[in-house]
Amino acid sequence: MRVLAIGAHPDDVEILCGGTLAKYAARGDQVTIMIATNGNVGSPVLSQEEIAAVRRNEAEASAACIGADLIWLGYDDEFLFHTRETRLVFINAIRKAAPDVMFVHGNNDYHPDHRICGEIAVDCRIPVTVPLIETEYPPMARIPHVFVMDNLGGIGFEPEFYVDISDVYERKNSMIRAHASQDQWLQYQYGMDYIEFVSKTSAMRGMAIGVRHAEAFRSLPMYPVMGGASLLP
Repeated sequence: MRVLAIGAHPDDVEILCGGTLAKYAARGDQVTIMIATNGNVGSPVLSQEEIAAVRRNEAEASAACIGADLIWLGYDDEFLFHTRETRLVFINAIRKAAPDVMFVHGNNDYHPDHRICGEIAVDCRIPVTVPLIETEYPPMARIPHVFVMDNLGGIGFEPEFYVDISDVYERKNSMIRAHASQDQWLQYQYGMDYIEFVSKTSAMRGMAIGVRHAEAFRSLPMYPVMGGASLLP
């Protein structure tokens, strides 16, 4: 199976579905992480150019933890918009990954980049198969199934499916720790302990199904629905 997780920022997919990606990778599936923005305002001390470079290196190290491919789009952090240009870039990138399954942000998450990133990805799931929409990579043969990832902190999200990630939780943690610059940034911006925050959310989702740690998802409730829970690891 080919799996694509699309996040607005470096570390988003690790927080929201890193354990699930680790389970896919462990069973031999092809995993790709696609990141829309370059995180270039995520530091209280570095310049935009400096932190963008740091965050790309961190994203590469995180993807390497599970042997995932990385697609880096490089849009400015906090200024992702749904335009013809961004839609075509997303279509091309999704075609490059050629996924059977996509993971995307929900439309009511707290961050505008999250919401717009998810919106673009969802709106590209059918165009990626359309031959007359020409990009560098050729059209896909089949519309991918789309899972919507949990909201940050689980706020405002009603899960439909859970994935028990207890057995790969340390692998998820290694992916999170690769984003070391964000520990400093989140302490500065929100007074938040990065690792503790991620642990609390996954423990809360795990409690719902009687395991130590879990991640939560919904199938995109839009025609056509191309699969369901059987596509989760």
